[in-house]
Amino acid sequence: MARISGIDLPKNKRGVIGLTYIYGIGRSTASKILKEAGISEDKKVNEWNDDELALIRNYITENVKVEGELRSEIQLNIKRLMDIGCQRGIRHRLGLPLRGQRTKNNSRTRKGRRKTVANKKKASK
Repeated sequence: MARISGIDLPKNKRGVIGLTYIYGIGRSTASKILKEAGISEDKKVNEWNDDELALIRNYITENVKVEGELRSEIQLNIKRLMDIGCQRGIRHRLGLPLRGQRTKNNSRTRKGRRKTVANKKKASK
């Protein structure tokens, strides 16, 4: 089983798809990695030999930010936005969508479950 950056890659998938299981690597980055290593994209992960695996590992560690390092950088960027008090930082702090979406009807993913508020009772005469 191929293990890169602490992630076990699925054995029976093509190389391009297998590499996308690593956080921070998408389809285009995966194909670029395999092209640089000189490995066919159609070759399955379990068909990679130790030399090819070492080439892929080396390329990823030297050129691509993945997993824990990438996650921590993203968290630091979000914290910086919140500290300087910009619009995006305030939206992060309030748990609202940040990219201009409407919030009257949608955005349940960011806001969470509905918090129902009861109506006021009318005073009787």
